[in-house]
Amino acid sequence: MKNSDPNWFLRARLKTRQLLLLIALDDERNIHRAANELNMTQPAASKQLKDLEDMLGVTLFDRLPRGMRPTIYGEAMIRHSRMALTSLSKAHEDIVALKSGLSGQVDVGVILSPGMSLLPAAIARVKEHSPMLRIGVEVESSNILLARLLRGDLDFLVARILDEEVSHNLHYEELSDEPICAVARVGHPLHEHKNLTLKDIVDDPWIMAPKGSILRSRVDLMFRKSGLTPPANVVDTTAILTITSLLQQTDFLYAMPTEVARYYSQARLMDLLPIELPCKMDGFGIITRREQLLSPGAMILQQAIRDVAKTIY
Repeated sequence: MKNSDPNWFLRARLKTRQLLLLIALDDERNIHRAANELNMTQPAASKQLKDLEDMLGVTLFDRLPRGMRPTIYGEAMIRHSRMALTSLSKAHEDIVALKSGLSGQVDVGVILSPGMSLLPAAIARVKEHSPMLRIGVEVESSNILLARLLRGDLDFLVARILDEEVSHNLHYEELSDEPICAVARVGHPLHEHKNLTLKDIVDDPWIMAPKGSILRSRVDLMFRKSGLTPPANVVDTTAILTITSLLQQTDFLYAMPTEVARYYSQARLMDLLPIELPCKMDGFGIITRREQLLSPGAMILQQAIRDVAKTIY
């Protein structure tokens, strides 16, 4: 039998009991105490360990005058045994959750634009069939969300991967790019302007994302590519309550994701200006950690997000 054979453990009929014994031996470093831990006799434990070593063709534990110590082969088997048993435990939890009507907790991180339309619609779909599933939502910038995902605080994201250095640890499934539009208060004179151009609005007062942000860089670059100096009369903020209040009380303009702008336009808090900006943000999508086992609830929410994305984008 070749150890490189991916199905060797099936033909070898590897027992869960043997995996538990490896972990108990690693914890106790003593065959007698490990056997007691598993309610086995010492001879039975010794036989199971020898059978496993014979099957693999390696020594898993060095027998010392007092106790036992895992070899490098033993450390590898112990590590994978722990992972396998954790996965089986998770599988049991998933089955219990499915039998009880899909309860449990899903924690998702999302950037602003899909957090306004895509995710709420997906959650509404899931809740129709799984009202007991608890869904936690965190709205933040992509970099902050990615850090929380890699720490294991979130199950998955709807966001961007901005740092190539972390991308090898992640799986990314793009949903859409993000066009940008210009908005102003309802009734702003520019709404009546015909053939509006960037030159017509560059000298107006603007609310902008802070310098150093991706949105600010894209908007500044948009003006420069058109041969214009970016707006100088600017208020820097990302606080949406401040932005909406300023837009309602003044003639400030603001560049924001079109999807978000449509939401606020429907609420009559602002209106899109009649100009198509040559500007867009990078695409966003579903981000998960590689090799991550998602719960049934997380998988169902992801599928709802995919389905809604097809209708929106």
